[in-house]
Amino acid sequence: MIQNIVFIAIGFAMLMLGAQWLVDGASAIARKYHIPEIIIGLTIVSIGTSMPEFMVSFTSAFEGHSDISIGNVIGSNICNLLLILGLTSIVCPLVFQKTTKKYDIPIMIFATVLVFILANLGGTISRNDGIILFIVFVCFIIYTIRIAKKSMSQTSNIKSNITKKDMVLSIFKIIGGILLLKFGGDISVNNAVEVAKTLGVSERIISVTIVAIGTSLPELITSVVAAFKKEIDIAIGNIVGSNIFNLLLILGATSLISPIAYSISYNTDFILLIISSILLMVFACLGKKDTMTRFNGMVYLLMYSGYIASLII
Repeated sequence: MIQNIVFIAIGFAMLMLGAQWLVDGASAIARKYHIPEIIIGLTIVSIGTSMPEFMVSFTSAFEGHSDISIGNVIGSNICNLLLILGLTSIVCPLVFQKTTKKYDIPIMIFATVLVFILANLGGTISRNDGIILFIVFVCFIIYTIRIAKKSMSQTSNIKSNITKKDMVLSIFKIIGGILLLKFGGDISVNNAVEVAKTLGVSERIISVTIVAIGTSLPELITSVVAAFKKEIDIAIGNIVGSNIFNLLLILGATSLISPIAYSISYNTDFILLIISSILLMVFACLGKKDTMTRFNGMVYLLMYSGYIASLII
């Protein structure tokens, strides 16, 4: 078990370095091409940090472990909102952009409710459901591209002091950061599962806690690092974008390959996810100066603590 703990520490070190590289590289590209950081967070950063969820859900569905596939996505999204945004807002209160309140968070809520309805209608996320989810995902990507182009056209006359050499370095940082997040997450999760099994923890608890939290480690480290660097839009965009990708792209693509059986036992988790998503909209719209405060973060953390306690009990 000592060896597993050492590997967990190595995995966390890789996650820390990968998050720093990813945030630095993405921020440089945003400045170079005058792309809003929220768009970078919603796309490049969130795709990179969602790689562990994609690999776990894809592999689980392909091997016939539907519970792990769907449980990983639901658990990771709950973790992203309650734990990660909770911790991040405590590090630095999060100010929401108008587009985030008006479009991004509502899209996340819509995607959550859509998957919940599709899963409960037939007791499975079928290939037809996967097509619907994938179409919605494509629409989301088109929307983000349009927003990015509009911003670039409005700031096209502003010169950037970032050189081509800096751009190449930024691209390498993004690629290297994603790889470090991917492998660091794998090492941490796999060894944490081994430790849990050694201690006699059940597979169900492992899948909805350790695996879900483990695959969300890239989002956690990336958002906290972004908050410390005052890259607030990247921190928010990373979480909102990751949740959208997890629901639409990961479940959509996975169900196209192999339909995902859905157990109604996950409805309680899904309802918590829907409530948490709507609560984020409340924080964004009703908070002072469109800000998610440290108090809001504490509310999220208390909700997550209660959720984990209920699972263990």
